[in-house]
Amino acid sequence: MERTVFLNGEFMPEGAAQLPIFDRGLLFADSVYEGFGILDSQITDFEYHMNRLDRSLGELNIPSPMMRDDMLAAMMGLIEANGLAEGFLYLQITRGTGDRGYLYDDSYTPNIFAFTQPAKFAADSDPDPVALATVPDIRWARRDIKTTNLLGQVMAKQAAHLAGAYEALMIAPDGDITEAGSSSFFFIKDGKVYVRPVSNDILHGITRQTMLRVAEQHQLQIVEANYTLEQALAADEAFITAASIYVMPVGRIDDTVIGGGQTGPITAALRHSYLELARAEFPAPVGGR
Repeated sequence: MERTVFLNGEFMPEGAAQLPIFDRGLLFADSVYEGFGILDSQITDFEYHMNRLDRSLGELNIPSPMMRDDMLAAMMGLIEANGLAEGFLYLQITRGTGDRGYLYDDSYTPNIFAFTQPAKFAADSDPDPVALATVPDIRWARRDIKTTNLLGQVMAKQAAHLAGAYEALMIAPDGDITEAGSSSFFFIKDGKVYVRPVSNDILHGITRQTMLRVAEQHQLQIVEANYTLEQALAADEAFITAASIYVMPVGRIDDTVIGGGQTGPITAALRHSYLELARAEFPAPVGGR
């Protein structure tokens, strides 16, 4: 059964959705995107994702093609059209279409499209810990902008997959961990939560941001600092966060078992509390904002 997708203000079957071959998102990855977790047919962390989308658009000087309330209405319509109770919603905005050339001006009209995907993991289940494989971080220097320039992540995640791991853990040339392939990486040692601080070196993860609020609610000490792989390998617990997986425990990094290969008690508590907070902050209906 074909999904319904959204393209430039219209809902249509996925097979009918088309973009020109001269779209700059296709030619130059001149586009930004957001991924939203869908829980109980609602959007998690909506305002935070939209704030990051606005920032990404601003960094690339791409005008937003829709008002925020209109985007919310379109996304909720897409969720309803596909009968999605739990899963993922992908939204992308490109600079627009024009003959191939590196320079751009204000004449471009952005293209916007969105689609949904069903969940791979049930949010309210207790997922088994996953394995991470370390790979060199070869990405560009503006990882804080959520662009579709993702070949570095594609190569990293493919290498991790071929190594038998669920996700890549990317290592900078100085030996520090940056982040995982498409998720933020945390570890816990002696009751403290460690995570790399936001900068141009990592994506400013939205689930990461909410997780820090959850950790504060649990009165956990948060250490935002650069750290080495050796420090992470000595962790009591570890987990990754992303809109598509929420909070996923890590049981192994390369050949090193973390926390006995089991989900740690702090990780389990944080996952439960994250879902509670996400449900408490679902966006209000468009007419009632």
